Amino acid sequence: MKAWRNESSFPLAICAILAFLMTTLLVADDPVTLQHERMVADQIESRGIRNPDILRVMRSTPRHLFVPTNVRSMAYEDRPLPIGYRATISQPYIVALMTELLAPAKKHRVLEIGTGSGYQAAILGQLAAEVYTVEIVPELARSAAKTLRELGYTNITVRQGDGYKGWPERAPFDGIMVTAAPPELPEALITQLSRGGRLVAPIGSVWDQELIVIEKKADGTIKRRSVCPVSFVPMKPAGR
Repeated sequence: MKAWRNESSFPLAICAILAFLMTTLLVADDPVTLQHERMVADQIESRGIRNPDILRVMRSTPRHLFVPTNVRSMAYEDRPLPIGYRATISQPYIVALMTELLAPAKKHRVLEIGTGSGYQAAILGQLAAEVYTVEIVPELARSAAKTLRELGYTNITVRQGDGYKGWPERAPFDGIMVTAAPPELPEALITQLSRGGRLVAPIGSVWDQELIVIEKKADGTIKRRSVCPVSFVPMKPAGR
């Protein structure tokens, strides 16, 4: 009986090895897939991000399609990139870190302030039920909405407007992410956060910012903690 089990498992082992080799060859033949794999392994996993769902969407989301063509060759590098209108797309690690801190779940409604190119919204849209994202620059709002629509993200809604006001008509939100740095956290965003919800944002001046996490407890009390120093573009109110 023991010999029979070993013999029957031998073909399965061969098939598994062949499948692994084929997958490796396919990845090697696809430059974008290879860049995804290196980005996740070298920039994200190596820095302590372990959530398998976040790693999965970071691998599968076409980051190069969310940046201008003139910087597309650098899309998977470990740095922020300009996307026009004095805005940037954050480096991959920061996107993954902020997503992990927010901890979006399949049933969650999430608000993002600062749509930019739409990349962070695309990551959130694969992890949450609904994403509402506000961008103050009309051209970026239109471009992001077009990119997200063309890539098939049907649960993400883009609005052009003042992020300091949030999106009160759609509140409350289980999670709120801010991707530009206000000097102080807008009170409207704390109000629109649901009880039990979480908010992640960079806070501070141009030269002195920290990434913070706000948790609103079931009784409405607020818990705030600092995660690390960061550098984001300033968050602009409407009219400035």
